[in-house]
Amino acid sequence: MVLLQQQNQVSEVVRTNQVTERYGLALSEEDAALIAAERTKVLQEQKRVEFGGGIMPKIIYEFCDSSYIDQNNYVDTLISLQEIFYLYKNEMQDEISDDELLHFMKEQFETICYGDLGYLEGTCLRIFAEAVRAGYRGYQETGGYGEYAEFDEVKRWDYDLYLETLKELCWR
Repeated sequence: MVLLQQQNQVSEVVRTNQVTERYGLALSEEDAALIAAERTKVLQEQKRVEFGGGIMPKIIYEFCDSSYIDQNNYVDTLISLQEIFYLYKNEMQDEISDDELLHFMKEQFETICYGDLGYLEGTCLRIFAEAVRAGYRGYQETGGYGEYAEFDEVKRWDYDLYLETLKELCWR
């Protein structure tokens, strides 16, 4: 049964190439088998049960147009995103839907994290998971988009402030 499920996931993942090839990304059968094996491992580690093809096709479709993913890091990035996804589904006690979590992850990966998976996992998602566990549900209205600014602890770069400071430095 497990072997059949893995074979189905491999087929599903390889079919995503029809969309991802336009972004210069493709997975071989071996890549898909590795991803399926890692899925089994992470599900066991996170003590999760999942039926069907799993979350990977959704991860692929959500992230395939990323500025920070190319063919060289594609498989490793997908495996990491899968691990992070299942970890934070547990951390958020399944309060957040798969799509809401994926939208949140992608938006932070592109904007706040600039492709840094460690920052996504260790900062952005950690802070957001704390808010969700504490009862925050604003993400339900937005589908997971535009949520991080509510909780961000880091002062971000401000272009107007930069210009003002630059002018002050130049006139000294």
